[in-house]
Formats: sequence, structure tokens, C-alpha cells
Amino acid sequence: MSTTSRPAAPLWFTGGLFILLGLLLTIGGAWLLRYGGSPYYLVAGLVVVFTGWLAWRGRRLALGVYALVLLGTVLWSVWEVRFDWWQLVPRVAVWLALGVWLLLPWVSRRLVVAGTQPALRWADRSWPLWVAFGATAVVGVVAYFTDYYTLAGEVPEANMAASTVPDGAGTPQGDWLAYGHSGYGDRYAPATQITPANVAKLQVAWTFHTGDFKGPGDPAEIANEVTPLKANGKLYICTPHNIVIALDPDSGKELWRFDPKINRDAKNYQHMICRGVAYYDSGAYASQAAADGSVANNLPEPPKPTPKGAVAAESIHFDSCPRRIFAPTADATIVALNADNGEPCTDFGNHGVIGLYQGMSMTQRGFLNPTSPPVVTRHVLIVSASVTDNDSTDEPSGVIRGYDITTGQLLWNWDAAAPGETAPLQPGQTYKHNSPNAWSVSSVDEKLGLVYIPMGNQTPDMWGGNRYTEGERFNSAIVALDIATGQLRWVYQTVHHDLWDMDIGGQPSLVDIDTPNGKTPALVASTKRGDIYVLDRRDGRLLVPAPEKPVPQGAAEGDHTSPTQPFSELSFKPERALRESDMWGTNPFDQLMCRIKFKRLRYDGIFTPPSEQGSLVYPGNYGVFDWGGVAIDPVRQLIIGNPNYMAFVSKLFTRSQEEAKMAKKGGTGSEHGLQPMTGTPFAVELTPLLSPLGIPCQAPPWGYVAAVDLKTMQKVWMHKNGTVVDNAPLPIPLPLGVPSLGGLMITGGGVAFMSASLDNYLRAYDVRTGKKLWESRLPAGGQATPMSYVSDRSGRQYVVIMAGGHASLGTRMGDALIAYALPAEDVAKH
Repeated sequence: MSTTSRPAAPLWFTGGLFILLGLLLTIGGAWLLRYGGSPYYLVAGLVVVFTGWLAWRGRRLALGVYALVLLGTVLWSVWEVRFDWWQLVPRVAVWLALGVWLLLPWVSRRLVVAGTQPALRWADRSWPLWVAFGATAVVGVVAYFTDYYTLAGEVPEANMAASTVPDGAGTPQGDWLAYGHSGYGDRYAPATQITPANVAKLQVAWTFHTGDFKGPGDPAEIANEVTPLKANGKLYICTPHNIVIALDPDSGKELWRFDPKINRDAKNYQHMICRGVAYYDSGAYASQAAADGSVANNLPEPPKPTPKGAVAAESIHFDSCPRRIFAPTADATIVALNADNGEPCTDFGNHGVIGLYQGMSMTQRGFLNPTSPPVVTRHVLIVSASVTDNDSTDEPSGVIRGYDITTGQLLWNWDAAAPGETAPLQPGQTYKHNSPNAWSVSSVDEKLGLVYIPMGNQTPDMWGGNRYTEGERFNSAIVALDIATGQLRWVYQTVHHDLWDMDIGGQPSLVDIDTPNGKTPALVASTKRGDIYVLDRRDGRLLVPAPEKPVPQGAAEGDHTSPTQPFSELSFKPERALRESDMWGTNPFDQLMCRIKFKRLRYDGIFTPPSEQGSLVYPGNYGVFDWGGVAIDPVRQLIIGNPNYMAFVSKLFTRSQEEAKMAKKGGTGSEHGLQPMTGTPFAVELTPLLSPLGIPCQAPPWGYVAAVDLKTMQKVWMHKNGTVVDNAPLPIPLPLGVPSLGGLMITGGGVAFMSASLDNYLRAYDVRTGKKLWESRLPAGGQATPMSYVSDRSGRQYVVIMAGGHASLGTRMGDALIAYALPAEDVAKH
């Protein structure tokens, strides 16, 4: 054919397609180069445009020129990301497909040789493109069998062979008495019925539907994060609207239900969440009084003075509620219920209720919300609550309060803004507004007489120029208070002057660690930044070093940054800072936009301060570890956790900019999006770092399961966890390793369970190797922490998970509590 005639339809389409794609790549590449990014996209775009022009003209030279594009892309990709399969695919797949299109007969047979210079005769043939295909195939095969992310290992045999250790918190073998199993918060169920050998036989034993769904007035962030309790021969749960339900442990049949009928006018609620309730049995404490004097774990028994105004142990007597459930509500109350029948305990507080707005100068509904259960001890009920993040500097106080567990009388209050003043407020007095708060679950060691509180921040999180001087050392810290008096015993701060929302979301776990000198009473604190701090829980002394290291400077106007931060030597923080080459996407164009976004942000590594330019926060404020914390196997001396790696963007706006954006968009009803931070010079917009298609900009994996040997403080194994089957445009279960929100649970049989990943599965893992042993499809998202118990009647071990979803994460919403167990014949054999 003549090269000057109109091209045939396949050539017209092919040439136009290549020119269009090449122009998009060229424009985007020039934009990226402007910010100092890779020149690849500009160069490749120009060559793709040239290929399209040649194809349009019917020139066979297009094959050879395009071979250079494909071969160059493959070599550049290997140079950038080595043989990382999931990073190579979006770089190469589109260009590979276009190369195949060029060789299809209805395209390639219409391309002709026309006056090519002798030096370029090779490019008039198809073999260069076949060579590029071959190189691509070789690289693909090598990459498919290359794994840079798995840490394969096995727990030492000595750990696996360890014998049972006594439960320091005194929890009966088959029960789950507190959110984290016991006051120790280890999330360890000692039952051994379910093992790696039989876990594949687990089947659904029963399913219970709460009937509590998101309503039309609810905030965007509503979630089912509850971990059930098993006590008093019953299961106890709460729903997002704070309905408390008791169930039969063998059938899932509802025994009673209490609805506090919270005010659902939720325009001021940032979230509606109930992680759990607390259980108290006065009779159990009385029967354990003698046993408490034992020296289990070689820990001395400290004196336990009865606080002023409290009831002495020997005189405890309940007429109406010998066993109690203490339940938090979004209306900022704690409700005491009879654990037997669900009726309010009218001799507690005000007809069964204590109001947490008492003593607050700011009392607007929704701004004080106890999302986590209170702490139960022999004499004292210890209560804290979340406040609305990043709304203003006029928030309720973050005070932590101790109440008489019998009467609900206030015994003490500890406010981080006035840490030495623990006496109950006098009439007319108020707490300091907007002081640092504690929104997560606390732990308790009643033998030492201490409660361990994971602290949040004085809000707002992203600008701290006017924070209380007295409270600064308690932001993002572990605080140990005396149970009886509320007096501060020690504090360890994990982030100084936190501007990144790196507060401590996970419940601290208490464990007695084996050392050459015997057992050491330790506290293990996981953090959003990925560091795990291991402390002597008696005095807060570090058991694993955490030296101070310099961090980026340059805070926003009116604020400052700490020159250093403590970095624990036991850490799951990212091994290095993000780079442009770490940007990902489903195709080269998606990836290109992510690279441009990355290069436009301020990023100096971890602890880059928030800025008006927009700062990359990595790890993001969802955290490497969040409220799910970690699980501890006290027998095998293991930590098992689910670290996550997702980058976020923190962008500051001046007041005038914020007002304009807020008027245009309205409020967010969640912790992400534009947040007003009223009372500061700035508002802040918090968003995950996503591509235009809503895909994470950073390359996978994004989520793992991992184990640490507590004897050596070294990682043992670490495996990618979860698939994109419920998040990708096509429901393909690609094993990329997805983020998770929730926690794990370990059993005495050597199996760990987790359902928190963004695909809807409950999975079981061998604690020895981390190998996935079993999985079960859930009807909704499982963003909660599973638990396990043994039935008092049948002797059957159950594993229970709430599959209720998480609206702000986009997982499917539901209301199902699901129990799994081995078949009856296997239980009989055991």
C-alpha cells in the first residue's frame, strides 16, 4: 500500500491509540520531571507517540521502535524494583498487551517496509519485538518465584515445648472475662482442644444476628468492633448503638437484651463504636482473696488499701446485682446491669448510671464518647473516654476517673493537665477542658495495684502550639496509676509532641518474660508508628532499648517539633523511607499520577511535620498497629501481631481556606477528610495516599501477620496476609497482603485466629511457622478481635468473631456474631 494513502482501519485505530497513550504519558512525564521525578515516562511517552505515528503511516518500523519501548521498560523496571512481581506488573502489563496487539495478523500484515535506512533494517522485522517478549517472560518467571517480603522461620522447639504457666490475672480456664481475655490484655485462651492438626475441621456452630444496623442519622464511621466476653455461663456483647445482649454460649440463643436508647441525633458524633463491656463478680473476688496472697510468678503481694469512700473487700454485699456488666454508651455514660437478667443495678450511681459529663465545662452531645470498656478491679471501676478528634481546642477533658465499684461514687480523678490533683472535684469545680485523653482499652495488674493506660493526644492532633505544658509528657504515653488512689506511679512517652496522631491505640499487654534471672513482669505496648516498647511494669524501666534519634524539623507556624524521638530496637516500622519508585497503581498512568502526587508532597521520612504543602505521613495514622494491639502467648513466650503499612497525607489549611472548603463540602462525619481544628491557625485534611482509581499509591504488601520471640526479642516469621477479593474492581483473590483493623487471638493449642483484614475471612495460623491453616468466608467485614472459650456444659471449645463490618473502611456491613467449633465426634475424641 502507499504510505501516503489513508491507513486501513486497524492501522488507523492502532496509530491513534498509541499516539493518545503516548501523549498522555508524555504530558504526565513532563509534569513529573518538573518536580524532579524519573525521566522514564517522558522518554517512553515520546517513543510511544513515534510508534503510533509509524503505525498510522503503515510503516513496519513501528515494530522495532516499539520493541525498544518494551525492552527499555523491562530493564528500567528491574533497575527500580528488582524482581518484585507485583511492582513489575503495573509497569509492564499494558505495554506487553500493546506489543501483542501490534503482532496480530490484521495489524502486522498491513505494515510495510518503506525506504528504511540500512542501519535500521533490523527494526523493520518482528524479531526485535519477539526478543523483547522473551526478555519480559524471563523477568516475569524470575519475579513470580522471587519473594522479598516473607520472613520464613520457626519458633524454637524449646518455646513450643514449654509447659503451662499460671494465669496471673486469675481467669478461669474456659472463660474470657475481659476485653483482652483478662486484665492482662494478652488475648490468650489456654484451651487446647483446637490444634494445627484439626483446625481445618472447624465449622459454624451457630450464628446470632443482633439486628442493629446503621441508621439514616448515623455518622460515617460506624463499626462493629466488639469482642464478646464469656462469664457467668453466658456471652456478653454490645452493638454500635450500645445495646447490650447476653447469649447462651452453646446455641447463640438470646437470653436478655438491654437498650440504653441513646440519642441517635448523630450530627455531632464522630463515630459510633462499642468495643466491648466489662464484667464484675463480687463473689469471685471474695473467693480469690486467700489465693491472691500467693507468690505466683515470684511477684510480691503489695498492700491493697481500701480507697477513701470505697467498700472494704470483706464487707462487699450486693443485693440486686451480685454479678455486673458495665457498659459504655455514646451518650457519655456507664450503665451497670445485672449480668443475670440485664436489669439496671439501681444501687449503682444514679439508678444504674454514671454520667461522664459531670465536672466538664464542655457538655455538647457527641464530643465525649467512651468507645472502649472500663477497667474492673476489686474495689475500683476505672473509666476513660474518647473525645472528638481535630474538631477544636474546646473539647471535654480527657480525665480518667476511678469509681467505687459497688456504689458508683467517685473516688479519684487523674487529669493529665493537672496530674498531681487526684481528689474528687468539689461542687462547682470543673476539669481542664481539652486535656489528653485515653480512648482505648487499659490493662491492670491487681497484684501490683497498678492500672496501665494507653494515652491519646490533646486534640487537635496535627497542630500543638497551644497544648498544656503539664500534659505534654502524657500525650502518646503509657501511664501507670495507682488503682486505689489514682496517683501517678510512672510514665513512658512513645512520641514527643505528637503531631501525627501516633497515639497508643492498642491495649498494653502484660506478660512475665523468661530471662536468665527468672521471670520479669513486663508490659508490651504496640504503637501506630510500629515500634513495640517493652517495659518493666513495676517501674516503667525499658527492657528493650529505645534510644533517642534526630527527626525532621520545621513545624507549621506557631508550632514546634521535638528534636528527637525514641526508637525501640524491637520494631515493625518500615525498614526504609518511601521512594518515588515505591509508588504503585493498576497501570502506568495510575502509577504516574501517584508519582506526581508523591513528588509534590513534603516528605523527609518518618515524623515529617504537617505542612500547608501537604506532608506524607508514613506509617499513616491508621498505624502499623492500632486498637487491635498484639496477642501474647505467655507459655510459648511469643508476640503475634498484624502490622500494616499504609501512607496518609496531612495537609494544613489556613482559616480562610478551611472556611471556604468547609462551606463547599460540609462536614465529614468521620476522622478523615477536612477537619476544622477550631481554635488553631489551621484546619487539616487527612486522606490516605490513593491513586485516581482509589488504589493505594504505595506498592503492596500492605498487611502481614508476624511473630516475635520474647526470649530474644527477635522476629521469628512474617507473612503477607489477605487478598484483594473484596476491594478490587474484579473479585479476584490476588494475595497482595491487605491492611487489617482489629486484633489476633492465640489459643493454648498453638493456633492463632484473625479476621481483621479487608477481605471478609476468619483465618487460622500455626503459631510455630505462621502458616495459614484454615479460613472461613464471613458474611461481612470482620474488623474486630476474635475470642475463644470452653462451654461449661458441653466442654466444647468455640472461636467467636463479630462479622459486622466497618463503614469507614468500606467493608460490607452486617450484624452476625459467628461461633465455630470442631464436630462433636472430634470433641469427644479430644
